[in-house]
Amino acid sequence: MATQSPFLMLEGLLQNLPLPNLQPPVWAVDEAQRRIVLLLNHILVQEKEATSRLARQKGRVVLMQWRSFALKLIATPAGLLDRAPAEAKADLVLAVTEESPFVLAQTALRGDKPAVRIEGDVQLAAEVNWLADHVRWDLEEDLSRVIGDAPAHTLGQAARGMAQALRQFIGTAAASGAEKAQT
Repeated sequence: MATQSPFLMLEGLLQNLPLPNLQPPVWAVDEAQRRIVLLLNHILVQEKEATSRLARQKGRVVLMQWRSFALKLIATPAGLLDRAPAEAKADLVLAVTEESPFVLAQTALRGDKPAVRIEGDVQLAAEVNWLADHVRWDLEEDLSRVIGDAPAHTLGQAARGMAQALRQFIGTAAASGAEKAQT
């Protein structure tokens, strides 16, 4: 039996609000995409194997989609990412099938990958999957460069503790929702 999301009530409330289909301004989307590319490249630069794998895919285009949002990336000869030109044909399309941001957040907190529809080049899809499985952002290391090792470690421990508590809360809420559904 399917478990019920602890955020179901909030999600239902937001869906019932009489809000128009709001879209962010084009300039905000453009700037957000630039920042995402910078963050991804910052993470990739720290993993030599990741950049060498991406360098082998130079010129290949990946289109990532969720709802009305899309980001088209191209692999550079340096093994990094850049925004692909709008007219570039995607070699691989990765479309997140889950519409609800609350369910996506719950999936991420469990440490799972969201359901994705994959269309296109199988080899490129395998490389993207390897990157998703093996490349991690060491936020604590980056923080230590700014605020020092000890404070960064303390913040990292606090963040891990909060994340663990949130995972337990979601697991408990999902389990109690399943029990209520059975009775």
